[in-house]
Amino acid sequence: MSNLGRALLAEFVGTASLLAVVIGSGIMGERLSSANPAVALLANSIATGLALYVLITIFGPISRSHFNPIVTFAAVVNREFTLRLAFEYCFVQLCGAIAGVWLAHAMFALPILQTSEHVRTGIGQWVSEAIATAGLLLTIGGCTRFARAQTAAAAGAYIAAAYWFTASTSFANPAVTVARAMSDTFAGIRPSDAPGFIVGQIAGMAIGLVAIRLLFGRTAVEPGAGPHPS
Repeated sequence: MSNLGRALLAEFVGTASLLAVVIGSGIMGERLSSANPAVALLANSIATGLALYVLITIFGPISRSHFNPIVTFAAVVNREFTLRLAFEYCFVQLCGAIAGVWLAHAMFALPILQTSEHVRTGIGQWVSEAIATAGLLLTIGGCTRFARAQTAAAAGAYIAAAYWFTASTSFANPAVTVARAMSDTFAGIRPSDAPGFIVGQIAGMAIGLVAIRLLFGRTAVEPGAGPHPS
């Protein structure tokens, strides 16, 4: 398999694994806590942060561990990725995210095809998504500038924390947002609310890139340390 083929497969598997963790830990947390939302969110955030650390670590040398169209297009803006490669990455990220949601449903014996009814809307949630996304890019940019070996741990820790300090519980990822609209479980989002989240994430990308240049100078915005996949 070519380097590009391995990179695309890694992005698919990594994003699918991430969504399986996000959805699955939400289901498990809600069931075991007798629907206590605070306990379910704690389980969800810890599992997601730990999974990100593992996934970025193992797939970074292959695909640079984006798992997120925002990270991919931020790399395009930084001229680290071509636009064509970015679209290929985003396609497999979206497919992987949906596959991960379906896998979680299968593991918990739920209907595979669902539509979420979990309402997540309003200015506070949209602003939260912008802040969460900008903060994620700042975390990656700062680590690649000053502490590259800590990027996986820092990104996982940041997302786990952002579950709690943002009103939106920090999706910070358009592929994740679309896929979570296809799960009527604890981690889901109503499809009609997804566009507002994605707009907030795009705004956060712009804010994050400007902040990175002002604070760190021009630096990479990719969590993994692997070679270019093309």
